[in-house]
Amino acid sequence: MNIIVFGCGRTGAALALHLSPEHKVTVIEQNPEALRRLGERHGCKVVVGSGIDEEVLMRAGIDQCDTFFAVTRGDNTNLMAAQVAQINFKVPKICVRVADPHRAEAYRKLGLFCITPSALMAGMMADWFHDTPYKPIDEYNHLPDYLELK
Repeated sequence: MNIIVFGCGRTGAALALHLSPEHKVTVIEQNPEALRRLGERHGCKVVVGSGIDEEVLMRAGIDQCDTFFAVTRGDNTNLMAAQVAQINFKVPKICVRVADPHRAEAYRKLGLFCITPSALMAGMMADWFHDTPYKPIDEYNHLPDYLELK
C-alpha cells in the first residue's frame, strides 16, 4: 500500500516506522529537524513541506495514495490536510489526529476517521483502573453521551 504520513512528531515517526517494513511510506514534514526521529535506516520517502500544499502532496505521491494520516499537533492543519486529501485527491482511507473531541465528532460526520488521543487514553486508563478488558478503539474514541453536542 502507498501511505502518506503528514507530520513527523512522536506519533508520525512511530507510525511511519511501524508501517514502512511492509508498505511504501512517505513522510511529509515542514521542519527538517523533526525527521531525525525516523533514524538513519527508516526506509521512508521524505518530502519537506506542508501537507496542505497540493504541490507538496503531489511530490509525496498523493495521486497514488491508498491511505493518508494527518498527525501534526495542530487540529486545523490536520483537518485541512485531510479534507484536501479527501475532496481534491479522493484518497480512500484517511485518519486524522484531532485533539478537540467536539471537532472530531463533527468531522467524523464528514466521513473522516478521527482519533482523539485524550479520549482514547482516558478510556483505556479507566478500564485498566477497573481491571476490565480493553474495548475496540471506536468505543473509546468519542465523547461520553453526556458531553455530546446536541
